[in-house]
Parts: sequence; C-alpha cells; structure tokens
Amino acid sequence: MRTIRLFLLLILCGNINAQTVLTLDSAINIALKNNYDILVARNDADIACINNTPGNAGMLPTVNVNGLGEYSINNIYQKSSSGTTNKYPSQSSTMIGANAELSWTLFDGGKMFVTKNRLNQIQALGELQFRTKVLETIHSVIAAYYDVIREKQQLASINEAISYNKERVTISETGFNAGTMVKTDLLQAKIDLNVQMQNAISQQYIILQAQKALNNLLGQDPSVTFEISDSIPFTYKPNRESLLQRLNSSNADILSLKKQIDVARLVLKENQKAYSPTLNLRGGFYLSQTTNSEGASLKNRSYGPQIGGTLSIPIYNGGETKRKVSVARKEVQSAEYELESVKLQLNIELQNIFTDFENQQKLLQIEKENNQLAKENIEISIQRLRLGQTTSLEVHQAQESYAQSSARLINFKYNLKMSETRIKQLVGSLE
Repeated sequence: MRTIRLFLLLILCGNINAQTVLTLDSAINIALKNNYDILVARNDADIACINNTPGNAGMLPTVNVNGLGEYSINNIYQKSSSGTTNKYPSQSSTMIGANAELSWTLFDGGKMFVTKNRLNQIQALGELQFRTKVLETIHSVIAAYYDVIREKQQLASINEAISYNKERVTISETGFNAGTMVKTDLLQAKIDLNVQMQNAISQQYIILQAQKALNNLLGQDPSVTFEISDSIPFTYKPNRESLLQRLNSSNADILSLKKQIDVARLVLKENQKAYSPTLNLRGGFYLSQTTNSEGASLKNRSYGPQIGGTLSIPIYNGGETKRKVSVARKEVQSAEYELESVKLQLNIELQNIFTDFENQQKLLQIEKENNQLAKENIEISIQRLRLGQTTSLEVHQAQESYAQSSARLINFKYNLKMSETRIKQLVGSLE
C-alpha cells in the first residue's frame, strides 16, 4: 500500500509540475503571432512592399494585344467631279483588326526615378509604422499581464485578511462564551469576516476580467485559462542622460515622422517634375481588313510594323502644377513642424516618466517598511485581543491599516513596472 500511495503521489506531483505557466515572454510571442492589430499592421507594411515596383513608378513599358471587329450597313451616295454618280442603298461593311502594341515613357524629367525613391521610402515607413504597432501591443500585453498579477496579489492580500478575521472571530467566540467579551465584539468580527469574503468573491471576478483582457490582446478565446507567476520583478536601472540621447534616434514615432518628411519632400519633387517635357515611344505590329459588299473598293487589307513617338511639352494647365507644388511645400513644412512638436512632447514625457519612475521607487521602499510595521501591528493586536488586553475596535483598525498598506504596496509595484515599461517603449527597447 505504501508503494502504491507513493506512486500515486509522484504521478500527482508530476501532473502539477507539468502544468504550463504563461510567462511574459510567451505572452508577447503569442501576441506577435495572433494580435489582430499587429496582423493588420503587417498587411499594411506588406502592401507598401508590394507597391514598391519599377512598374508602379512608371519606369517600365506596357505591352497590349488588342482586337477589333465591326459590322455596319450604310446608305452611300457618291458624286464625283466628272459628274458620275454612284448609289449603294444598302452596302454592308465588315472590319476586323488586331495589333500588338508597346508604349513606353522614355523621359519625363526624371519623375519616374523620384517616384521609385518615394515608393522605397513608403516601404520603409510601413516597416517603421509596423514596429510602432508592435511596441504598442507589447506595452499593452505587459500592462495586462502584470495587471493580472496585481489582481492576484490583491486576492492574496484579501485571503490573508480573511485568515486574520477568522482568527479574530475564534478569539471573540471563545471570549464571549467565557464571559470576558461582549457580544458586539463577536458580531463585529463576523461582519468584518463576511465583508472580506465578499471582497474575495468580487476580486475573483476582477481577476477573470483581467485574464479576458489579456486573452483579447493575445488573440485568444476569452475562455482560455492559464496560470501566471504571482510576482513582479524589478531589475531595471535606467540612466536619464543616456535615455534622452537615445530618444531622437530610436523612438519609433520620431523615426516614422522623419520618414514621412522624406516622403513629403519626394512628393514635392514629383510635382516639380511636371514642368518637364515627356517623351513617349509607341510601336507594334498592326493588322486591319475592311470588306464591303459593293462599291469601288470591295476589300482593303493593311498590316505591318509601326513605330512612333510623342513629345509633350507643358505650356499651360490652368496653374495646376503650380498649385500642387505650393501645396506639397506646405505639407513638407507641416511634417517638419509635427516632428519638432512630437520631439518636444516625447522629451517632456520621458523626463516626466523618469521622474515618476524614481518617485515610485521611493514610494515602494517606504510602503514596504510601512507594510511590515502594519503587519507587526496587527499580529500584536490579535495577540493582545487573545490575552484580553485590547478591544475588538483596535484590532479592526489594525486590520484596516494593514489592508490599505497592502493595497498601496501592490499598486506601487504595478505603477513602477508600468513606468519602466513606458520608458522602454519610448526609447524603442521593448522588443
């Protein structure tokens, strides 16, 4: 029997250890594969890549094969200078034709090369915008992941309060039965216990909601359950000056805006190229045949190669080119203004977040000490209650003080981690 029990115990322990725990890295990897915002951003970046071709820039020729067929019935009256008159009251004509034609823009002032460069920049911009979305999603996943841990820690704190309340109820019942405590102390102890049990039920619902929010970011069904760790690590030691120097060179939003300026400048160049002449080449092999039912010409057939060109020199188009150039200049200027504005805002935000990070560290250290004091205070109060040296009200106050301290401590940990995460996002180091 001992062997069987030991075997069953080993199997049970093995199953417990085999349960997978959702780590933060695993959650991020799942989100990068399944998150719908990332999938849409990836498609947008891929579209920019697909559009970046020489053909889309107008650098390559087009070749078409065309066919034509036509049937008509005409009433013809012809009178020549010699006085001869011909009448064909119901002449039928059949015309067929076919051609293979090539059309190629040989010169447009270099606009096609500017356009190709613009497509290159748009593709690069698409990748930067994709990176921005990735960073935003990772930030959201980290926030949601640690929010689940925070709510689990809150539940653990409530369960600890329940254990203290149960002990208080036991002491109050013993004291009331022995005649050393009044019934109101027992009733208040039971009321406080019931309140904490209600809080535990509510907190379990909050945890489920937090898990669903995380599942949504991971692109998973909301009903998927998982286990995660119950602690928030703190190893990050940022340097203010280093971060401020990295901001302009690594922040995804700033890099995207710089790329948008490049695109806007190329759009300006494209519009300026509209002042240049355009030379188009056209050539191909053509075949046509016309058949008439009556008349001087019964059949006419022509075929053979043809080649030609068109030179177009813009003279006047109602000021449209000038208008487009003026608008493009303003758009470049607006993009530059927006970049400077975002630089200023992000610089201020980084400094504020860094200050908040330092403050949260200080608050956390103070609250850790405060929490230890509050825990010691409640344990002493319960011991004094057991010895009849204090009242239930004092224990109640000690419990409330400890519960509030625990809640503050948990929130300070979460806030510190969120400040750390935002700093990393701003300097593009979350990936």
